[in-house]
Amino acid sequence: MRCPCRKVSETIAYERCCGPHHAGERLPATAEALMRSRFSAFARRDAAYLQATWHPSTRPAVMDFQPGLAWTRLRIVAARELGDTASVEFIARGRRGGASHDLHEVSRFVREAGRWLYVDGLIM
Repeated sequence: MRCPCRKVSETIAYERCCGPHHAGERLPATAEALMRSRFSAFARRDAAYLQATWHPSTRPAVMDFQPGLAWTRLRIVAARELGDTASVEFIARGRRGGASHDLHEVSRFVREAGRWLYVDGLIM
């Protein structure tokens, strides 16, 4: 199965891309890699991974997935790291019923103890 984040090409396997992050076998090395793995977790509805990679100061108590929304494509617009902080601008495309749904966001990340965590995002 190809990875939902489509990092390198249209055909890279989930097991070689975001799968090891979700399984806890490998930490994302960059904020962009964390963003991609979180997109894949949303696509796969992996609430445990999303909670584990969300900064405790902003993490919701419960993950709430939008019913009927299937995330299908991720495009990274820009990624910037400065020391232990980073931002990733992206456009995520999803489908609900027959309609497209786009989310354009600039997400903020922080690295603590060598591990990137999602803090919050500004919807564009």
